[in-house]
Amino acid sequence: MSQSENYEAVVTDSASEVAHFDEGKKGIVGRFHHALHTTPALVPLIVLVGAVVIFGLLLGSRFFSPFALTLILQQVQIVGIVAAAQSLVILTAGIDLSVGAIAVISSVVMGQFTFRYGLPPAVAVAFGLAFGTAIGALNGWLVARMKLPPFIVTLGMWQIVLAANFLYSANETIRSQDIAAEAPLLQLLGAKFKLGGAVFTLGVVFMVLLVVVLAYVLKHTAWGRHVYAVGDDPEAAELSGVNVKGVLISVYALAGLICAFAGWALIGRIGSVSPTSGQLLNIESITAVVIGGISLFGGRGSILGTFFGALIVGVFTLGLRLAGADAQWTFLLIGALIIGAVAVDQWIRKVAA
Repeated sequence: MSQSENYEAVVTDSASEVAHFDEGKKGIVGRFHHALHTTPALVPLIVLVGAVVIFGLLLGSRFFSPFALTLILQQVQIVGIVAAAQSLVILTAGIDLSVGAIAVISSVVMGQFTFRYGLPPAVAVAFGLAFGTAIGALNGWLVARMKLPPFIVTLGMWQIVLAANFLYSANETIRSQDIAAEAPLLQLLGAKFKLGGAVFTLGVVFMVLLVVVLAYVLKHTAWGRHVYAVGDDPEAAELSGVNVKGVLISVYALAGLICAFAGWALIGRIGSVSPTSGQLLNIESITAVVIGGISLFGGRGSILGTFFGALIVGVFTLGLRLAGADAQWTFLLIGALIIGAVAVDQWIRKVAA
């Protein structure tokens, strides 16, 4: 073999090795990206497990006790339920700033219909659930039919419902003792039961069942696929035969119903019916959704991720409290997680493009 042929062979072999190395490297990154893209709940799950391990090592049995771990579930049950409603809306590339107000006014309706009008508690609860659903449906109608931006619609609805809540209730709180004596059904979702050393509430059970049912519906039903399609590209979805307006209205109506259930659970959690409760539910629900990996641009994410996001907030809150840290550290870390979650979402979309 001549010198020139040897040189060409060496160059060819080197190029092959470099190409093979690049493909391998690209393959690893590609597989990692594919895992994040197909399993959006993976990132919050990793963060959740890491947080539990770190606080467990730092705090030992104080954190790893069954009571402490189930206390996290009790603390996040209301946020988890509202965040599930928020997830549905954000999956359609919208946002609902009225979720907290809907939850609170639904609880107020349940209380007032029972104690002011003397209706049976079961009927009052039904009215409260219907009222929350109606507000959500109105939001959906304004977004779908009137073509108004979801942010503006729900911001306005938040102010309207908030004002109506205080005007209707006359800013009066129905006491826990009165509810327990005359209408214990209103506190039903706050009922506790023990499994070993763990303490659960019916509200926690409802939250977990809600997440499981919504996860199944979104993944295995036509309606669920339509929700993702509308969030990803509403024009393409409409061209493919999806009733975009109907899907949007149904999503907002269902979100309103879920928020009404959150209002019922809120009565059980705090024991009373208070028009001033749940003031931070809007922000907390969006926080859980974003940390949970649901894209604010719509069309990507999972309810399971939102559940993990709510638990992450609960783990950080309880862990730092048990460690004796200043409460402001919780806000600092959660803020960092929010920015990190959005950055990961942008990276996934950039690589996918």
